[in-house]
Amino acid sequence: MKPNSFENNLGLMSRAVSLEILASVLGKKIPLDLAIINSKQITKLSTRDRSFSRLLVSTVLRRLGQIDAAIDERLTKKLSKNKSLVRNSLRLGVAQLVFLETAPHAAINSSVQLVKNNGLSGMAGLVNAVLHKINIDGSWALQKNPEAEQLNTPDWLQKSWEKAYGTIIAKAIMSSHLDEPPLDFTISEHKTANEWAKRLNGILLNTGSVRRYSGGLVKELDGYKEGAWWVQDTAASIPAKLFGDLKGQTVIDLCAAPGGKTAQLAAAGAEVIAVDISSDRLGVLKRNLNRLNLNATIINSDVLDLGTNRLYDCILLDAPCTATGTIRRHPDITWLKKSKDMKSTMNTQSNLIRAAISMLTPGGRLIYSVCSLQPEEGATQIEKIINEFKGIVRLPITKDEIEGIKNQDPDILNAKGDIQTLPCHYNEIGGVDGFFIARLVKL
Repeated sequence: MKPNSFENNLGLMSRAVSLEILASVLGKKIPLDLAIINSKQITKLSTRDRSFSRLLVSTVLRRLGQIDAAIDERLTKKLSKNKSLVRNSLRLGVAQLVFLETAPHAAINSSVQLVKNNGLSGMAGLVNAVLHKINIDGSWALQKNPEAEQLNTPDWLQKSWEKAYGTIIAKAIMSSHLDEPPLDFTISEHKTANEWAKRLNGILLNTGSVRRYSGGLVKELDGYKEGAWWVQDTAASIPAKLFGDLKGQTVIDLCAAPGGKTAQLAAAGAEVIAVDISSDRLGVLKRNLNRLNLNATIINSDVLDLGTNRLYDCILLDAPCTATGTIRRHPDITWLKKSKDMKSTMNTQSNLIRAAISMLTPGGRLIYSVCSLQPEEGATQIEKIINEFKGIVRLPITKDEIEGIKNQDPDILNAKGDIQTLPCHYNEIGGVDGFFIARLVKL
């Protein structure tokens, strides 16, 4: 992001909002998207300033390890934990100076003013001194730090990826998390995808998704109000495609909200039953379907309590997970998820798969997916289920079914017919989210 993009007429308010949101994420452990929604001040910002505020917080979260190392290196005395507002103000300043290339006077003065406005005038000199040192030292070394991937990734994640994919691929995954990703769109009427690629100033991917590299608020983009498309990473669009022709068929979409795959299934001509435990998230799903002029039967229920006697030929289970495959889009996940979260998440996934199997007709197909890079949530789960249920087997996915998203190193499709996309796949065009996908059939 070049200096002129944001340095004019931003004012202090956008930085103050960024400070509020950053404190919510790192201090209260609130996911970034929810912290933005909960912000009382962000609606007072212009569209431009809102975009800047989100970009600023996202940049801090992407580069948090590097930023904190740079701050600590220039402190003569360690900041105490109760000085989190001071540290967050410094983080915002460093992100602007080094990674957003904001004019030094705007980056430094705004961070100094933030601590003053929050009753910490006594710390203003420290903030000023640290940021001036970083500015004088130059940003190049910080930007090109050879240890950037390791500094910005918790040890447990790095070790888990090295074990699963090897050191070289693990580093490539971590590197892919350091840059703002492009936006992918699924077009309601696939035949118009070329037209929408032009209208959205994007490109048409071989997968059928439209990819846009330039910014802007989603709700203000061409085609949003008329429901021509929805935001969906191209890897996330794969699971629903693996049923084949869905015209006239019924599909039950478990854990459906916020509804990207529900919309995809409905647009493909299926009668969709969307189930989710969260009424709030189902509200988002309903609004999305209304905007897109698509229909689905919506059920607010825990899948485990669904209590349906009906059996289905097609079941999609996009299960709750650690979401480590989406860190490039949600950098807060890096700092909100812990290794200890894995056990309960895996138990939930296993129970959901069992529940889905109980709803499956003989010959019926279950697509299981998670937006995770952790094998425990993907391949391990599938092996466990196949060993547990004698009447459940893989229906291997073939390369012909994933036209446009294959021939990568490491291979997207494994020898058993499961998919694992990685953020470093297709890095030359902006990468993809990490998804594990398997297809099961009941004999």
